[in-house]
Amino acid sequence: MPRWRRKYVEGAMKKQNRPVCIVTGGSLGIGFAVCKQFAEEGYQVINLDIQNFAEDIADSEWVHCDVSQVNEVKHAVDGIVNRYGKVDALVCNAGRHISATIEDTDETTLDSIISLNIKGAYAAIKACLPSMKANNSGAIVVMGSDQCFVGKRNSFAYGLTKSALASIAKTTALDYASFQIRANAVCPGTVETPLFHNAIDNYVARSGASKDEVVAEEAAAQPLGRLGQPEDVAELVCFLCSDKAKFITGSLYAVDGGYTAQ
Repeated sequence: MPRWRRKYVEGAMKKQNRPVCIVTGGSLGIGFAVCKQFAEEGYQVINLDIQNFAEDIADSEWVHCDVSQVNEVKHAVDGIVNRYGKVDALVCNAGRHISATIEDTDETTLDSIISLNIKGAYAAIKACLPSMKANNSGAIVVMGSDQCFVGKRNSFAYGLTKSALASIAKTTALDYASFQIRANAVCPGTVETPLFHNAIDNYVARSGASKDEVVAEEAAAQPLGRLGQPEDVAELVCFLCSDKAKFITGSLYAVDGGYTAQ
């Protein structure tokens, strides 16, 4: 076989044998950092999102998918398994934040945030489990929040969904441990993402406060004195899906600069 042909075949085989990671909501913020980190670690990354990546990432692809729709998620995952033959890692990151008390949360809004934050994770995990069970291996990370550990004012619906995700991680870990499938929750605190800035902008619009002052106050509220960055979270997510974490399952990990330790 000519050298150029051998190199082509070896490259194609290497790409085919690359571990496969599905990320939901990977186009921006923490999800984008997670996709980038996994790609750098040698994974083939597939991002399920309603919008494309903020910028291109090597060895990553975008599949248009409304994660709140169970059938769409199943169809997307089935296509990925048919194409790549497996799913090695799943990161359930898609989510939405709203600031409201229980009285200020109408039923439509509640249904919407539950569908995306909770049912989206349910759909992705359920769709990936058959492949992981067949391979007797797999790693799942759900994106929780510091609100898996503590309550926060004006955060009824969001906190509810994040507490549910913590439970999903623990029950999934127990139910599928016999298949060597691990499930954990990463629980970020205040991380500087588009979601964070959108929440701050909404607060500023309502209150008339200075955005710079509000952001500075948020940073000062963290014991480490700064906002988290998406990469801080992505590093831990990738570790938990690696063989270095092969005896870790059913756990919740705070990435919050010490906030919940207070």
